[in-house]
Amino acid sequence: MKCNVYKKCGSCQYINSDYKEQLNVKFEEYQSLYKDFKCKVHPVVGMNHPYGYRNKVIVAFNNNYEYGLYEENNHKIVPTQHCLLHDEEINKVLKVISQLLKKYHVSIYDSKKNRGFLRHVLIRRAVMTKQILVCFVATDQMFKGSKNFSNELVKAVPEVKTIVLNINKRQTSIVLSKEEKVLFGKGFIVDELCGLTFKISAQSFYQINHEQCENLYNKVIELVLQSKHDTVLDTYCGIGTIGMIVAKEAKSVIGVELNEEAYKDALNNAKM
Repeated sequence: MKCNVYKKCGSCQYINSDYKEQLNVKFEEYQSLYKDFKCKVHPVVGMNHPYGYRNKVIVAFNNNYEYGLYEENNHKIVPTQHCLLHDEEINKVLKVISQLLKKYHVSIYDSKKNRGFLRHVLIRRAVMTKQILVCFVATDQMFKGSKNFSNELVKAVPEVKTIVLNINKRQTSIVLSKEEKVLFGKGFIVDELCGLTFKISAQSFYQINHEQCENLYNKVIELVLQSKHDTVLDTYCGIGTIGMIVAKEAKSVIGVELNEEAYKDALNNAKM
């Protein structure tokens, strides 16, 4: 599989390299980072199929309602209808959204002129439950026609279980603000990871690669826990995924998180 826009898109510099070569490049980089620590660096564990794994995608649109990522070092959109790394269902949702944005004449934000409505679209897909969350990042809380827009989107893609509007009025490269309102559904989706259930909102930190995340967390349990009497400190715990999975094997886990939304999600997940 080959990407036709990787030289323009400021994202995947190694996408067209042989996968084993990619893993070797990462391995050599890690070895150089740890050369002064006198510890063994193990080879990178790759995937069986290293495509279509991203369960979270953020794209921007141009005035022709083409979507993609930015060119490297500027805000020009590189149109990408089929990113090799995006979950295939997310690619389908983006096509529907593009059509609806055009139908409803939604204005696209211009960062140079600081005007326009839609800044970004963020999509999350729960790999195990198949639920999809769509978040529109905009400059105003008034989304004209949002009810009809949402109804059409859900009708076209029934897996979309919630739609959220994130209001970001700041002139910044940071995508999300703290201000949100729910346009459809409950404002979150639910996924299963390592046998546990987690609520995921637009602002939650959740590993983008479900398969490798489970491999990683199982390796953490193997390497970190020496006894069922251990107490584990999970710093930067996000919505609590790794801490709660480790908690099955430990005496107790203490999670530490600064982001208020992630902290709330972690509490809810712990209760579940």
